[in-house]
Amino acid sequence: MNTPSFRLLACLVAAVVSITPALASSLPNIVIIFTDDQGYADVGVFGAKGFKTPNLDRLAKQGTKFTNFHVAQPVCSASRAALLTGCYPNRIGIHGALGPAARHGLHDEEVTLAELLKQKGYVTGMAGKWHLGRPAAFLPLRHGFDEYFGLPYSNDMWPHHPEARPGTYPPLPLIEGERVIDPEVTPTTQANLTTWYTERAVQFIERNQDRPFFFYLAHSMPHVPLFVSDKFKGKSKQGLYGDVIMEIDWSVGEILRALRRHRLEERTLVIFTSDNGPWLSYGNHAGSAAPLREGKGTSWEGGTRVPCLMRWPGRIPAGRTSDAMLMSIDLFPTLARLVGAELPPHPIDGRDVWPLISGQKGARNPHEAYFYYFQDNQLQAVTSGDGRWKLYLPHSYRTLAGRPGGQNGIPAKYEQAKLSGLELYDLKRDIPERTNVAARHPEIVERLLASAETARAELGDTLTGRQGRGVRPPGRVTEPN
Repeated sequence: MNTPSFRLLACLVAAVVSITPALASSLPNIVIIFTDDQGYADVGVFGAKGFKTPNLDRLAKQGTKFTNFHVAQPVCSASRAALLTGCYPNRIGIHGALGPAARHGLHDEEVTLAELLKQKGYVTGMAGKWHLGRPAAFLPLRHGFDEYFGLPYSNDMWPHHPEARPGTYPPLPLIEGERVIDPEVTPTTQANLTTWYTERAVQFIERNQDRPFFFYLAHSMPHVPLFVSDKFKGKSKQGLYGDVIMEIDWSVGEILRALRRHRLEERTLVIFTSDNGPWLSYGNHAGSAAPLREGKGTSWEGGTRVPCLMRWPGRIPAGRTSDAMLMSIDLFPTLARLVGAELPPHPIDGRDVWPLISGQKGARNPHEAYFYYFQDNQLQAVTSGDGRWKLYLPHSYRTLAGRPGGQNGIPAKYEQAKLSGLELYDLKRDIPERTNVAARHPEIVERLLASAETARAELGDTLTGRQGRGVRPPGRVTEPN
């Protein structure tokens, strides 16, 4: 957000914090590790098969495993917009996955987590996949990050991808700050990205150990095309996909070791999660959402429910498993509360869920409902705030219909399925979403339909031809990248 009043506020607060060491030392460091297309069952403690994740499992043992954590949309750019702004992505004009030719991105009036935390004097850094706009006007340094190293969009938006048609994509650049340091990413570069991102995170922690910091590590993996460094090639029983996850687990271990080495564990909140479910059409190059239904690109549980681990010694219970319903939009206001930052003046959709995260007795989710939009602003599903009931609205979705995915980087073709009526699932008893119980619970259906109407009035819904009163435009530019 670049409005003069907000910049002035951030500068004044940062100045106060900079001369108040006791206050600064009381603020938690925050590290968010966000992987790409990693499925619900792609972590050891979530049921991974064919590979081990000892560092992630240790993170779970030292913190809390959240089994009902969701992203706002099951696709790259939209999911990242929600995480960083606390808004449903369709509220702020971000839909789907932005391509290299896109001339729109995150509006400079939106407030990101980095900008929120800079109010309190945080130093902010990022490594990895941005995917919220390629032109310089949208890159991380324009949205509150002090430093950035990574790819501006998905690693498959690359002319060397096996499925890329000639001329589909320009060369994929590697960016430092806002400067292109490698105009054409090669397979060798792709293989080293996980290592390089991790090294940047560790160096950032070492350089800023004496001040509050926020680091956003957004891995490009395990999004196809899969690449792994030589140190993990051939290490898993599951092939290349398992190798990739093992390297991500190594990366998490490096972060945890850096925090321990600098005696920052007690002062640091670490959050690990994924941007959406697995891209199932890629078969042996995709992960698993078991026991959930479907995957990336759908509003079924396999598309939106993702593995999530949080650790903050002494503040988040260790060795706990929580089935509390949470969504990525809730992290923004929760972190604002934890550090005492002011929320932006415009509406956001997340709520403070710290009582649920910290395991407070009797804590309840503050949402009446959560909404799942996809495609061109289609409202496809509504979940009750407690996470028990999920109502699907009529819409079309892609599916393999029980067929296996592709092999070795070449995907199988999806087919389109159509939901012609309302379907209600009791997720407490039926997490695989096998039995439609809408006829048995008409009162639940009516309650969730009323919530859907509230969402349509605020955010719109192309399936019913509704325009939302609370939608804000994305940022737009006319100059080339």
